[in-house]
Amino acid sequence: MTGWAQNDCAGKPQVLVLGTYHMANPGRDVYNFKVDDVRAPRRQQELEQVAAVLATFQPTKIAIEADPDNKEIPTSFQEYLAGKHELSQSETEQIGFRLAKRLGHKQVYPVNVEGNFPIQRVTNYAKATDRSAELQKILDSIQRSAGEDDAYIKSHTVLESLLYLNSPQAIATDNSFYMRVVTFGEDGDYAGPDLLAAWYERNIRIYSNTVKLIASPSDRILVIYGAGHLGWLQEDVRMDPSVCLRTLSEFAAKRVGS
Repeated sequence: MTGWAQNDCAGKPQVLVLGTYHMANPGRDVYNFKVDDVRAPRRQQELEQVAAVLATFQPTKIAIEADPDNKEIPTSFQEYLAGKHELSQSETEQIGFRLAKRLGHKQVYPVNVEGNFPIQRVTNYAKATDRSAELQKILDSIQRSAGEDDAYIKSHTVLESLLYLNSPQAIATDNSFYMRVVTFGEDGDYAGPDLLAAWYERNIRIYSNTVKLIASPSDRILVIYGAGHLGWLQEDVRMDPSVCLRTLSEFAAKRVGS
């Protein structure tokens, strides 16, 4: 998704969208990684490295993938600041809470919006039009890609894995699924296009919540989200002339392997 030119950052708020794998394995995606426990000592050291890299962005606010009305988030964060809460496996806490404490932030900002993902409509349309085999090939390719990502994460540091997931190639691979299902529809039953529209609707609502956090041109918003949202949220930033997009690779190049 490179059709929009990079905004000039001079005098504009900056937004860095960090796409991450779900470290707690909530099982809510079409295909889910089977990652190791990030609370292990080695992974904890690697997460400190991630926090050090992200700190160089100097975020003024940290947006996380949690519902704004979630009462547990502010309570858990305040308890963590007071030394009374042990970080869960979730990237919301392992990256978001950790970095916020490191930077002296008093709160983190949930910006999530739930949405529909009508994949069953696409499946039903494929069956009705004798295209089930075609759809299955697309789904199989996603599963293979998820398997490759899973293997990469297991054999690399957290920072290396995040750089991999945030690369243009990984983003393009993830986004290709939505474009490949667009043809699964027709007048009266736009199953594939409606799936894409529902996904875009959710992400633009998330972006709306995110930009509402901006209070001044000096704000730097770090958005920590599942990597499946990454390309869509980045493109929202690119299309918005009032903000400037930053990426993980800008800040992490010197840290990989250190």
